[in-house]
Amino acid sequence: MRSEARIDLGAIRDNVRALAGHAAGGAGVMVVVKADGYGHGLVPSARAAVAGGAAWLGVAFLEEALALRAAGVDVPVLAWLTTPGEDLVPAVAADVDLGIYDASELRTAAAAARTAGRPARLQLKVDTGLSRGGATPDAWPDLCAAAAAAEAGGDVQVTGVWSHFAFADGGRDHPTTRRQAAVFAEALEVAERAGLRPQVRHLANSAATLTAPETHYDLVRPGLAAYGLSPVPQLGGPEQFGLRPAMTLASTVALVKQVPAGTGVSYMHRHVTTAASTLALVPLGYADGVPRSATGIGPVQLRGRRRTIAGTVCMDQFVLDVGSDVVAAGDEVLLFGPGDQGEPTAQDWADALGTINYEIVTRIGARVPRVLLGGMP
Repeated sequence: MRSEARIDLGAIRDNVRALAGHAAGGAGVMVVVKADGYGHGLVPSARAAVAGGAAWLGVAFLEEALALRAAGVDVPVLAWLTTPGEDLVPAVAADVDLGIYDASELRTAAAAARTAGRPARLQLKVDTGLSRGGATPDAWPDLCAAAAAAEAGGDVQVTGVWSHFAFADGGRDHPTTRRQAAVFAEALEVAERAGLRPQVRHLANSAATLTAPETHYDLVRPGLAAYGLSPVPQLGGPEQFGLRPAMTLASTVALVKQVPAGTGVSYMHRHVTTAASTLALVPLGYADGVPRSATGIGPVQLRGRRRTIAGTVCMDQFVLDVGSDVVAAGDEVLLFGPGDQGEPTAQDWADALGTINYEIVTRIGARVPRVLLGGMP
C-alpha cells in the first residue's frame, strides 16, 4: 500500500439507521450521495445507505443519478442541479426525479417527458433564504401554477416540494432558520392552493435532522452525517449523535533520512530543523487532496504519536520531522480516521485549517484508492 482511503460501509449503514431514529413523526430518510458519496464512493455509499434504511437518495448532477441507475440502485433518486442544454430524456426515462427551480426548467422537463413517452417526475424547489437555487417567494405562485397545468396535461408528476437551510448548523433557534421554516410552510400552502399534492416535502439537512425535529416533514435529507461526521461540531461530535466516521485516510513512509541541524525542508524552507533530526517522506500531496494550506499545521499520526507536517505540502508528498524518534520506511501514517487509535479526525483537520469537515473528506482525489470495508457488497 502507498496510500488509501479506507471506507467502512458498515458505518455508513449504521449511521443511516441512527439518522432514521432521529427523524421525527415517521419521516423517511433521503441520503445525499453527491460528490462521489462525499468522497466515500458513489455506488458503495448508496448501497450502504439503502441497507441502512434510506428510502431516497439525493445527488446534484444527472450523471450521478444515471450512474446509480446503471449500477442497479432502484430506490427513488432526486437530482437537483441542471444547466440549460442538458439532455433530460435519459433521466426521465430512468425515473429520476428532477429538481425544478423555474418555468424554463419546467418546460424543458415537460418536453423531455414527451420525448421519453412518460411523465417527468419533478420536485419544485423554493428559495426560502439561502439565495442559491430555487424559485423566490415572489416567483413561487407562478411556478406552482405552471407545474399544476403541466401535471394536468400529463407531461409531469410533481412528486416533491423542498428547500434548503442556510444556517441550520447555527441551531434551531437561529433567526434565519426560523424565518426559512416559516417561508417554507407558506410555500407549501401556496402549492396546495395551486392543486399540487406532492408525495414528499423536505427541508431538513444533516444539522436540522439532528437538531430541529419540527422541520422534518416527510423526509429528512442528511448528507455529511450519513458518513459519520458531525454537522454541528460546536454542539457535539459524532459520538453524541450515535454516528461513526466512515473514512480513514492512510499512507506509508516512503523514505527515512537523517539530517543535521539547520536543514531546510521542502519548498521555500518553511521548516528548518533545530537539531539533528530524522525526516520521513510521505507520498501524499495536494494532488491527492491534502490541502497545501496544511503546510506546517496538518496533523498526522505515525508510530502512535501525533505529528505535524513539516514545511510545504507538495503535489505528491509531504515531510514529517520526527526528531530523534525511530521510524522506518513502510510505517503506516494515519492522516485522519474515527480517532479510535488516537489518530486525528477529519474535524481535527478542519479545525487546524479553519475550514469544515465536509471539505476535508470530499477533496480526497481519485488517485487515492478506496478500500471498502465493513462486509457490505
